[in-house]
Amino acid sequence: MTDYSEKIKAVFFDVDGTLLSHKINDVPLSTQIALQKLRSRGILTIIATGRSMIEFSQLPVGNLDFDGYLMLNGQLLMDQSKSVYAGTSIDEGEMKILERIFNRKKIPFMLVGADKRYINYVDDTVIRTQTEVKGVIPDIGEYQGEKIYQILAFVPDEDKELLEELLDECKITKWNDTGIDIIPKGGGKSVGIQQFLDTKGLDRSEIMAFGDGENDIDMLQFAGIGVAMGNAKDTVKAAADYVTDSVDDNGIENALRHFGLID
Repeated sequence: MTDYSEKIKAVFFDVDGTLLSHKINDVPLSTQIALQKLRSRGILTIIATGRSMIEFSQLPVGNLDFDGYLMLNGQLLMDQSKSVYAGTSIDEGEMKILERIFNRKKIPFMLVGADKRYINYVDDTVIRTQTEVKGVIPDIGEYQGEKIYQILAFVPDEDKELLEELLDECKITKWNDTGIDIIPKGGGKSVGIQQFLDTKGLDRSEIMAFGDGENDIDMLQFAGIGVAMGNAKDTVKAAADYVTDSVDDNGIENALRHFGLID
């Protein structure tokens, strides 16, 4: 067992498939206890998720305490009291292209602002995809020109490739077979983490990160120790320093014990 208990000062956690098990629709008890042990040792625990705070608060994990929240894949940063203190919105030029796609209603687009989210239309793909991740489908709305921090599109791979060709200043990552996140090109969880570290005077070598999805890869590569869940895809595991067990097999607890952060 390697002991990093004096080295690691903060641990960042993805939500879906990492903290939250979709088999039991809850945070495993072993994970809850592990989080409490980390905090009791003075190690910061921070959420790093593609979800909005509205969605996050409605999940079982929303009842747990954390020291910070990196929402929308690091595009919107919130402190312990869930107050926004930093954010990176999508480029205005790109938003003109995205607005046209949104208004044409050929591709289901969910726009996410600082305090609201809405979708252009709902089809079977949206319903199926959101059901798989226990996601809530927002009301249908119209874009009014406000800052947008993330867009969720519900599309197959060929449409993802088309969007990648159209957008020069955005980055696209998959979180489901038919679900993608569109965020600023210079954004991502690693960028949000660096902003968080700057406020705390910490270095990336002093953090650990847990994730299971494609949108976690940059975070796992950025952290001093990147841990992929056993239920992660092979591309995510390949980007990690360590692969633990699945979310349903005490993956977080086992990894934290392996590195000596909890006993």
